[in-house]
Amino acid sequence: MIQLVDVRKELSGRAVLRGVTLEIPRGGVTFVVGRSGAGKSVLSRCCVGLMRIDAGEVHVAGERIDAWPERKLSELRRRVPYVVQGSALLDWMTLVENVCVPLVGGLGLSAKEARHRAEEALGKVGLADLADRSPQEVGPGARKRASIARALALRPEAVLYDEPTTGLDPAAARGVDDVIRSLASEGTTALVVSHDLGSIERIADRVAVLDEGVIAFHGTSRDFFAQSQREAPLRRFFHQGEEVAA
Repeated sequence: MIQLVDVRKELSGRAVLRGVTLEIPRGGVTFVVGRSGAGKSVLSRCCVGLMRIDAGEVHVAGERIDAWPERKLSELRRRVPYVVQGSALLDWMTLVENVCVPLVGGLGLSAKEARHRAEEALGKVGLADLADRSPQEVGPGARKRASIARALALRPEAVLYDEPTTGLDPAAARGVDDVIRSLASEGTTALVVSHDLGSIERIADRVAVLDEGVIAFHGTSRDFFAQSQREAPLRRFFHQGEEVAA
C-alpha cells in the first residue's frame, strides 16, 4: 500500500531520516514507534507529501508520489487522510458538521449527501447519538473518534494516525483502538505513529522501530515484544522513560 525507499529528510540541518526503507502492506494495522524525537511523525507526513523528502522514493498504491504537485497530493490525501494528534475540530460546529467539512469543500457533495455520509461515519465510530453535540460537549475520546470519522467519511484506502491515544484515559484509548482495528478489519489500512505499548499489544499486526534515522526493526507485534530485550534499538525504546528519569 505504502512503500518508502531510502527516504532521507533533514530539518534545521539535522538528518532526521537517514535512509528509511519500509513497506506498509494493504490492510491491517502497522505501528511506527521510536523514542521521542526519532522522526516518527516526519516519516508519516512524508508518506502523503505533507513534508517533502530530500531524497529517495515514496510510493502509494503503486504510484510514485514524492514529485507530485500539491494539487495531486491534495487529492491523494482524500484517499489517504492524516488524522492529527489533536482532534482539530472546529468548536463552533457540531460533530456532524465537522465531518461534513471535507465532504462539501473537498469532494463537492451536496449538504444532504454530506450529512448522510457524515452520520454514517459517526455511527461507525460509535458517535451516532452525539452527532449534534459540539466538541466542547463531549470528552477527549469522543473528539478523537470524531476526527477519525471525518477521515472515514472520505471512504479512504488508508488512514494515517499520529499519536491517536495520547492524552486519553485508558477506557477512551481502548475505544479509539477498537475503532482503528475495526476499520482495518473492513479493509482500511492503518499506519499508526505511537509510543503506546498497550495499543501496540492490543491492535498491531506489524511494528516498525525508527531508531537513529533508519528502520531498525520491522516485524510482527509478537516478535516486537519477544525481542524487546535482545535488540538494542528495541531496548532503547522500551526503556526511554528510564533514560529520561536518569
